Amino acid sequence: MVRIGLIGIGFMGMIHYLAARKASGAQVTALCSRDAKKLAGDWRGVRGNFGPPGEQMDLGAVKRYPRFEDMLADPDIDLIDVCSPTHLHADMALAALKAGKHVLVEKAIAIDPEQADAMLRTAADAKRLLMVAHVLPFVPEFAFAATAVRGGEYGKLLGAHFKRVISRPDWSADIGDAAKTGGPAVDLHIHDTHFIGLIAGVPAKVFSSGLIGKDGAVDYLTTQYLYGPGGPAVSCSSGATAMKGRPFVHGYEIYLEKATLVYESGTTPLTVYLEDGQSEQPALAGGDDPLGGFTAEIDAAAEGVRTSKAPDLLSGKLARDALVLCFREIASVRTGKAVAVQE
Repeated sequence: MVRIGLIGIGFMGMIHYLAARKASGAQVTALCSRDAKKLAGDWRGVRGNFGPPGEQMDLGAVKRYPRFEDMLADPDIDLIDVCSPTHLHADMALAALKAGKHVLVEKAIAIDPEQADAMLRTAADAKRLLMVAHVLPFVPEFAFAATAVRGGEYGKLLGAHFKRVISRPDWSADIGDAAKTGGPAVDLHIHDTHFIGLIAGVPAKVFSSGLIGKDGAVDYLTTQYLYGPGGPAVSCSSGATAMKGRPFVHGYEIYLEKATLVYESGTTPLTVYLEDGQSEQPALAGGDDPLGGFTAEIDAAAEGVRTSKAPDLLSGKLARDALVLCFREIASVRTGKAVAVQE
């Protein structure tokens, strides 16, 4: 059993803790927070945009540390799960790697690509795993699409459009602060850039149009990912400009040589349209559990620790490339020009 020390008891920290309770190969054995109330188990003030609300937790069987340094010194922890605000990811991950711990860090990998590069170098030097918790490939509808595209079951990827829209996040002070998250074009949209990188690779250029908010962050954008002659032709619209009554929505339309995959949360279940005009709605592993993808993600990280090999879905390099894509798209919005991804 892989023993996890979890740092940060905000919304994502709570989600990781609850998901880990259902994991088959890992368990949270230690928690770290500067908030004495949360360390005592009072999570009633924690909330987010999905999943259960926070509640009073029984943490009697879990070690609790108010200081991160003390948790890192615990020899009975195999994996540090970093669920702090994004601007703290790099420093905490670097400290954990240098302390000889494997690391799972919640997305985004860091607040800027330079920090991400430093994290990758340090993991290599320390001979420890740096895994990044991008949950989308573990969500059943996206897991199906990733397997279908990467496995070639329906032929080559021809094109795709992705969509991810929320209202302005307001469930915590940190999530609404672009200086701590990068704003919606990073904190939200990086789900899309990670998935696009996974199934299509890194494009040569991006061209984005978008909206810049009062705080100077890009709140909404539509991007074309330019792979050059022969494609694929991929685009995405993502952001946080919807009114509060508009539920969170994400989805895709993916065009393959022998099938079209369509999914939109809340309206259109995953449907596979076939060459003969027939369609089917495949059975999906994981069911309707909103935490199921996170449990699968944590089990994958635990397997990585056991085998000393990071799963490709949790690749630090893939997560770093996804962050770079976000930054190039932001640059394209600001300049109105296509921007090369590799500079």
